[in-house]
Amino acid sequence: MLETLKSIDIFITLIINNLHSPIFDVIMFYISKTFIWIPFYLGILFFILRKEKKKIWFSIIFLALLIFLTDKISVLAFKDVFQRLRPCHNPDLQNLIHTVDQHCGGKFGFVSSHATNVFGTAMFTLLFFQKKWFTFVILIWATLVSYSRIYLGVHFFGDVFCGAILGMIIGFLTFFIYKRLYSHIFL
Repeated sequence: MLETLKSIDIFITLIINNLHSPIFDVIMFYISKTFIWIPFYLGILFFILRKEKKKIWFSIIFLALLIFLTDKISVLAFKDVFQRLRPCHNPDLQNLIHTVDQHCGGKFGFVSSHATNVFGTAMFTLLFFQKKWFTFVILIWATLVSYSRIYLGVHFFGDVFCGAILGMIIGFLTFFIYKRLYSHIFL
């Protein structure tokens, strides 16, 4: 069973990774970079400010906590424990994986910290705003960032899929605690 899942994971990864082109190499490389999304993050903060006004500090503390948790849990509880090589570091796949500018990242990839972070943020903020248009936008963003990681050959599909699930769980639990504390402190 585990070998079948591993084979499917490699198969899906190779399909996505081999759909490359020079223009998409550049696009996906930048989509995967955090700094390119700074205006997007500032937009989220702007909408939080509009909604929360004087209580924005409370929301920002929880967003910072969320990012800390998604990042640390994805590394300490998964990458450091499972030590699954990234596709670009896997000797069996190195000749089959396309990378951009020979960029591969750290040695281990399960789970994707990018996917965990973006889907954690997506879950928290979509529950925070509860707007259909925002839910659509934030999930497209999280999916695009996560897809870029497979495209770039730095993660298997399973790394990203499990990272997304982990991120959504952490995002949901962080929001749940946020709402509980918010109602006790401010209501």
